[in-house]
Amino acid sequence: MPTHEYTVRDVERVLGLSRSMIRTLIDAGFVTPVRGPRQQYRFSFQDLIVLRAARSLLEANVSKRRIRRSLTELRRRLPEAVPLCGLSIGAIGDRIVVRDGTSQFQADDGQYVLGFDVSVEKGVLRVVERKPAHVEGPTSEGWFTRGLELEETDWRAACDAYERAVASDPTHVGAWINWGRLLHEHQQLHEAEKVYRHALDAAGADAVLLFNLGVLLEDLGRNDAAMEAYQAAIEENPSLADCHYNLARLYEAMGQSQHAIRHLGHYRRLVGEKSQR
Repeated sequence: MPTHEYTVRDVERVLGLSRSMIRTLIDAGFVTPVRGPRQQYRFSFQDLIVLRAARSLLEANVSKRRIRRSLTELRRRLPEAVPLCGLSIGAIGDRIVVRDGTSQFQADDGQYVLGFDVSVEKGVLRVVERKPAHVEGPTSEGWFTRGLELEETDWRAACDAYERAVASDPTHVGAWINWGRLLHEHQQLHEAEKVYRHALDAAGADAVLLFNLGVLLEDLGRNDAAMEAYQAAIEENPSLADCHYNLARLYEAMGQSQHAIRHLGHYRRLVGEKSQR
C-alpha cells in the first residue's frame, strides 16, 4: 500500500496548486486522499503525480471522461515512490508516456499536451514542468523580473518565478535570496532554510544570503547556527553592519561582553561611515 506522507501544504509547494484547485480536483474524484488523525488530508506520491497530470489535462480542455480514464491507468502503473532514476511524464501523439529510465508505458489516449519531470533532490520531491524543445521560454533574468512584479500581489507565484529563475541559472543569487525571503516572511521557515541551503550549494557563499540564513536560524531558535552564518557573512563582507549588530546582541545574551562590545563597535563605525557619505 502506498504511504500517505504529503500534506495539503506539501501539494501547494511541490505542485504550485492553490488550495481551491486541490479541493476542486478532489471533488471531481481525480484523487481520494486519506484523512489524518486530525481529519487533515494526507496524499501519497501517486496522488501528487495524478493531481499534477489532472491539472495539465484540464488546462488543455480534455474531457473529464478521458481524464479519468487516463488517470486511472496512470495511477495503476505508477510506483508507490519516486524511483532513484526519476520519472519523465509526457505526451507522444495522443498518448501519455511515462518513462522511469529503464522502461516506459502508455496510459490511454486523448489529444492534449502534458510534460513534467519528477525527481528527488537531497530528500526533497520536485515536480518540474518541462517545456517542449522548440518553445523558447523566459530567461533566468526574465523569471527574476516576473518574481519582483508578483511579490506584492501573489507571493506564491513570485516564489514559483524565482524557482524557475534558479532552475534556468542556479548561480542567480538574487533569485535564491528573494525566494527564501518570501518563504521566511510567510512563516514557511523550514522551506526557507532548504532554499538557502540549496542556494549555498548551487551559487556559493554570498554575504546577504548568509545573513538572511542567520536571521532565519534565529527565528528557528538555533542561535549557535545563526552565529556561524553571521560570521560567515562577515567573512564575505566585513562591512555588513546589521550582521555585526546581530552578533553583538547574541554575544551579549550569552554573557560574552567582550565579543559583544567588539561587534557593536564595528556596527557603530560602519553606520557612522554611511551617515557621513
